[in-house]
Amino acid sequence: MNRVPDLHGEHLRLRELQACDHPVYERIMTSRMLTRYLGTDRMNAAQAHDAFAAALAQPLARPRRKYTLAVCAPDDDTMLGTAGLLIEDYGSNAMLTAVVLLPGSPVIGHAHETGRLLMAYGFGPLGLHRIWAGHRTDHDHMPPVMHAAGLTGEATLHQLFRTQGCWHDVRTYAALAPDWKRQAAPAEIAILDTPASAAV
Repeated sequence: MNRVPDLHGEHLRLRELQACDHPVYERIMTSRMLTRYLGTDRMNAAQAHDAFAAALAQPLARPRRKYTLAVCAPDDDTMLGTAGLLIEDYGSNAMLTAVVLLPGSPVIGHAHETGRLLMAYGFGPLGLHRIWAGHRTDHDHMPPVMHAAGLTGEATLHQLFRTQGCWHDVRTYAALAPDWKRQAAPAEIAILDTPASAAV
């Protein structure tokens, strides 16, 4: 299996999904509020169940292209959100996907840290060169989160995806491995320096 080791940040931790995470995953993916800004529509319970089963099986894929991880507090294994990385089929690129944190949880306010941990893993053990992310242009509080993650604004993609019955424009950001590594924090450097063999 191609499993990600726990990724430890200052305020949160990322880990592989576990079967016991199903109720939290379903709560996220069936919530109108929590899926409002995602690139997919809100799911019903059956759709969320199938999506969770597929995410749970991601470590079995060869090669692995999708990394859907649980967000937890540093000292508690309870799932408090989700974050992901999607490896593209060409070049050495990946996209940060679907960062959602449960309202009222202790990890709220640290969404940028999920991106930083995933980028450290991507630029380190996965050997990626470029990682990008995006948000709907009407998601006003996201630009500071993107910049705090170490991403630089690039472009606006018009009508990139359709959810809730309408098309949405997306603002994109990206980071290149050599530039991002120079501003990595100590915990991120530890992830960057993890040998690829230790990440399986």
